[in-house]
Amino acid sequence: MTTAFNRARTQLNLVEMEDQRLKDERPAEELMEVKVDVQSEDLNSTHSDTRPQIQGRDPKGVNKILKVTFEDVIAEPPSVWSFDKVWLWSHALFEVSRLWMYRLISLLLAVPVSLAAGILFAVLSFLHIWLIMPCVQLLLINMHWVQTVWGSVLNILISPLFTSMGKCCGQITIHLAKHEDR
Repeated sequence: MTTAFNRARTQLNLVEMEDQRLKDERPAEELMEVKVDVQSEDLNSTHSDTRPQIQGRDPKGVNKILKVTFEDVIAEPPSVWSFDKVWLWSHALFEVSRLWMYRLISLLLAVPVSLAAGILFAVLSFLHIWLIMPCVQLLLINMHWVQTVWGSVLNILISPLFTSMGKCCGQITIHLAKHEDR
């Protein structure tokens, strides 16, 4: 968002510089007022900045469930405790192995998996934009006559049938009585 704001500010500065240049070149009668709307589409854009974030890597909280600590996985009840050193070393080894194994696996697989995910989402977007939505619109346009015929079939054949069945079955009453012969 700050990039879009900086772009809009740069455009505003360029327009002001051009306006100043035009003032110097033209007589006072020909000057026009130029207004620039700072609220451009770039500032209100729903697209995210494509640069990766170094600090906040999960700003939308997609992977909240993966915030697993040692205490979430391993817990000793008060009745059975291991030695304090064993507990400390276990905690340290858990955290170090979790961090470094993640880094090693991401070093090996992050780029290929992100490439595959990018290709997959690109293909799905392409299919949705250029194949699925045109076909849906084509069907919606050409299926108006089917809607009309189906509505007529429902109103002429099926609706009276179920209405009459409902009236026939609507006269049935059930009375529950307790038997006292027991």
